Amino acid sequence: MPTAWFDSTIAWISAHPYGAGALIFLVAFCDALAVVGIVVPALPLLFAVGALVGLGHVDGPYAVGCAAMGAFAGDALSFWIGHRWGPTMRGHWPFRRYPQLLDRGETLFRRHGSKSILIARFVGAVRPFVPAIAGMLHLPLKRYIPASAFAAVLWAAAFLAPGWIFGASYDAVAAVADRLALVLGALLAVVALMWATVLYTWRWFAGHANNLLARALRWTHAHPHLGRYAAALIVPKRPESAALAILAASLLAISWAWFGLLATVWARGGPLLLDHSVQATMSALRNPLADRMMAALAALGDAAVLGPAAAVALAWLLWRRRWIAAAHWLAALAFGLALTAGLDAVVDMPRPSTAAEGFGFPSIAVTMATITFGFFAVLIARELPGRQRVWPYLVAGVAVTLLGFARLYLGAHWLSDVVGGVLFGTVWLLVLGIAYRRHVARSFSMRPLALAFYGVFVVATLWHAPRSVDTTLARFAPPPPTQMLAQEDWWRGAWASLPAQRNEADPDRRWHLDLQVAGPLAPLQRRLQAQGWRVQPQADWIGVLGLLDDDKSAALQPVLPATLDGHPEALLLLHVGESRDEVHALRLWPASARLADGTPLWLGSSQSLRYGRPLKVLGIWRPLPNDGHAHAQLRTDLRGFTSMEAPHPQSGQLVLRLRTGTTAH
Repeated sequence: MPTAWFDSTIAWISAHPYGAGALIFLVAFCDALAVVGIVVPALPLLFAVGALVGLGHVDGPYAVGCAAMGAFAGDALSFWIGHRWGPTMRGHWPFRRYPQLLDRGETLFRRHGSKSILIARFVGAVRPFVPAIAGMLHLPLKRYIPASAFAAVLWAAAFLAPGWIFGASYDAVAAVADRLALVLGALLAVVALMWATVLYTWRWFAGHANNLLARALRWTHAHPHLGRYAAALIVPKRPESAALAILAASLLAISWAWFGLLATVWARGGPLLLDHSVQATMSALRNPLADRMMAALAALGDAAVLGPAAAVALAWLLWRRRWIAAAHWLAALAFGLALTAGLDAVVDMPRPSTAAEGFGFPSIAVTMATITFGFFAVLIARELPGRQRVWPYLVAGVAVTLLGFARLYLGAHWLSDVVGGVLFGTVWLLVLGIAYRRHVARSFSMRPLALAFYGVFVVATLWHAPRSVDTTLARFAPPPPTQMLAQEDWWRGAWASLPAQRNEADPDRRWHLDLQVAGPLAPLQRRLQAQGWRVQPQADWIGVLGLLDDDKSAALQPVLPATLDGHPEALLLLHVGESRDEVHALRLWPASARLADGTPLWLGSSQSLRYGRPLKVLGIWRPLPNDGHAHAQLRTDLRGFTSMEAPHPQSGQLVLRLRTGTTAH
C-alpha cells in the first residue's frame, strides 16, 4: 500500500470525523467480502483509526459501530453469494482461484457450525470465505444473523482497541519516550513486512511449483542449446525437481536485483539519496534505551555468535557422516566470506560518519548472517513436511531483519550496504542450495541438528550480546561537533548561536535549552547535590519495566532519558518539587559546538515533571508546561559560579550560562 495514499487517507479521516464513518464502513465491508478481503489492508487502517479515536479526533463508539456494520454487511453479501450459487460457487471466478481457502473454510464450518462465523473473524485469510461457505451449506438465517452480528461487533472492538490504546497513551508517553516508541514501531513494522514477504512468497511458489516446473520443461524443449543446462536441474520424476525449480526462479530474480543495485552503486560512486534519507532518519531516532537494545541486536552478526552455531552444525554433519552436506555448509561460509571481502575491496563506498573502520559494501555481518541462516534453512527445510518447510526461512528472515535494522539504526551502514548484503548472501546460498539439492537425495533427521544450531545460537547471543553493548555503542557514537568557538567569544555573545530548543517536530517536546555550561560537570554536580538535588543514573530496561509496578512510590520511579542531537544525557539531576508527585529536573548534554581551548561545553534543560498513571497500568514522569519555577530554582542553587543570564534571541527564554572552573567573587 503506498505510504502517501495511506497518510492522506488518515489525514482525511482526522479532518472529517463523522464523514469518515462511511470510509470506516467501506474498509470493514471490503475486508469481510469474500475474496476481496484477502487483499484489503484493513488491519493497519483500523489501527490508525483507533489511534485517532484515542487522540480524540474520532468518536469511539461511532467508529466501532461503523466498522461493525461494515463487517456485518460484507459477511451478509458473502453469505448471499454462497446461498445463491450453492456448491457451483467453487467453479465461478474468482472463487475457483482459491480452492485451498474454500476447503479450509468448509472444514472450519463443518467442525464448528455457526460458531465458525465468530472463529473465522480472527483466523486471517479464511475469514471472508466462511460466511460464503455458511450460505452455500444453507445455514438458517436465525442462526447466522446473531452469530454474524456478535462477531462483527467483537471484531470491530478488538481491531480498533490496539490503536485506541496507543492513541490514548501517546500524549502521556511521547513527551519522554517518543523516539523509543517510533523505533520499536518501525522495527515491528519491518519484521512484519519481512514475515509477510517470506510467508506469502513461499506459499505462492509452493502453489505454483508444478506449473513452474512444467513451464521450465517446455522452455528446455524449445531451447535445446541453453535448455540442456536447465534440464540438468529438472527431472520430472524426481521429488526434488519442484524445489529446484523454485530455487532457480528465486536465483534469477534475486540475481537481477543484486546486479541492478551493484550497477547503481558503482555508477553513482557513493551512497544513494535514499541512503542519506534513511541514515538521517535513524540518527534522529537515537534514544538511550533504544541504543542499548539495538547494540545488542547488532551482535547477532558477530563471529562470536554465528561462529559457534555454524561450528556445531558442521560438527554434527561430520559426526553423522553427511559429507556432502558438510562440504556445502563449509563452502557456503568460507567462500561467502571470501567473496564478500573481495567485493568490499573492489567497491569503494564512502562510509557513514558513524561507521567504524572496516566498513564496506556490502555489509559483511549482514551477508554472513544471510548465508548462515539461509543455507541452514536450505539444509533442513527439505526434511520437513509440507507447509512446515517455510519456518526455517522465516527464522532466517527475522534474524537478518533484526540485524540489518540494528546496524542501520546505529549508523554502521548505508541502506544499500544492508540490502546489498541480503541480496548477495541470498544469491550465494541459492547457488549452493541448488548444487546441494541436485546431489543429495538421502534424508536425515533434522530435529537434533536444528536444536543444536538454534540452541547454540541463542546461548551464544545471550552470553555475547550484553557484553558487547558498551563496545558497540562506543564504536558507533554520534560524531563530535564541528563548530568551534573561542571561549571568550562564546561568553560574550556566540552562545546565542547555539540552539534555544530541542529539535523536535512536536512543539510539546521542544524543551527550552536554558543552561549553557563551560567546564567539567563535577563541580556543578557537587554544588547541586549540596542544595538537595540528587543524581539519577540513566534509566535502563529494568527500570522501565518497574514503571508497571503501582506499589512503588513516585520517588523511586525513574525519569525516562532523552536525547539531544543523538546524544544521551551526560547528567540528570532531580530536586523535590512542591509535592511528592512533582520534581524539578536538570538534563545536560554535550553541546553542538566545541570550545577552541578544549574546555567541555554543555547544554542543559530545566523542567518540572509530574508523576501520573495515565493508563492505570504505566506510571510515568511527564513534563509540565514551562512556568519558570525549575529555572528559578536552578539559578538560585548555582549561585557562586561565574555566571551571566540573558534571553535567547531565538526564543526569548532566559538562558543561564556559567563557568564551572571559576567562582564569582
